[in-house]
Amino acid sequence: MAQQTDLHGGGAQPALHIPALDDIPVLDIPVLDNAVWTALDGPHAHFAERFGKAARYPADVYAFAALAEPGDPAAWADLHTLVGPGAVVRVKPVDEIPAGWEVVGGGQGVQLVDTGLRAEPAPEAVRLGLDDVPEILDLVARTQPGPFLKRTIEMGTYLGIRDGGVLVAMAGERIHPPGWTEISAVCTAPEYRGRGLATRLIRAVAASIRERGDRPFLHAAADNTRAIRLYESIGFTLRRRSTILAVRSPGTPGEATVL
Repeated sequence: MAQQTDLHGGGAQPALHIPALDDIPVLDIPVLDNAVWTALDGPHAHFAERFGKAARYPADVYAFAALAEPGDPAAWADLHTLVGPGAVVRVKPVDEIPAGWEVVGGGQGVQLVDTGLRAEPAPEAVRLGLDDVPEILDLVARTQPGPFLKRTIEMGTYLGIRDGGVLVAMAGERIHPPGWTEISAVCTAPEYRGRGLATRLIRAVAASIRERGDRPFLHAAADNTRAIRLYESIGFTLRRRSTILAVRSPGTPGEATVL
């Protein structure tokens, strides 16, 4: 019998072309319904650690696994084979889990899609690279925008704004389903908030995404109303809410680490 869950968590650039909104119904975008899977099964296949109907990013890249069909017991069996017994993994979207799996954490997230964002370069932004990761991790630790690991920067382009050489704001690209790229790690040092840095970086990241023919989208914790209001105010539309779970696989635990 499946275990039920109900966990609640806390001027435009003419050269940049985006398809007419009528071409992609905003609320009917199947590729985004299971975005981690469609990314690992598509443009991010080079990252995928995969067995059958289950896949995950490397543990130091992104903290999620995915199932081809979250309601398919065979996909859960494949995930068990992939991660082994007693392992803790994060999965989304998931509404229920098979018997034997244990929920050890979770919450609610929201997905927003670009329906009217003004995308434009930010001349003051600089591209961040591997040498910047220690400073990025420090900024992420102070601002808590969501998971960012040692190799997350390999998932796409990350831009930052510096003041006196110090990184004070950043945003970049994370999961990449076909035709779409997620904007992520949007954060600003507390003492620099209220200056529009996050908005400028979002628009700059979006400009790069659109230039290669993709459309931006993003995720946020459902209770992060401040961020959601910002995203909606600059041209994103709330598309869906989903459950995010941290689950432990059946079997005798080894050293269970969140992947």
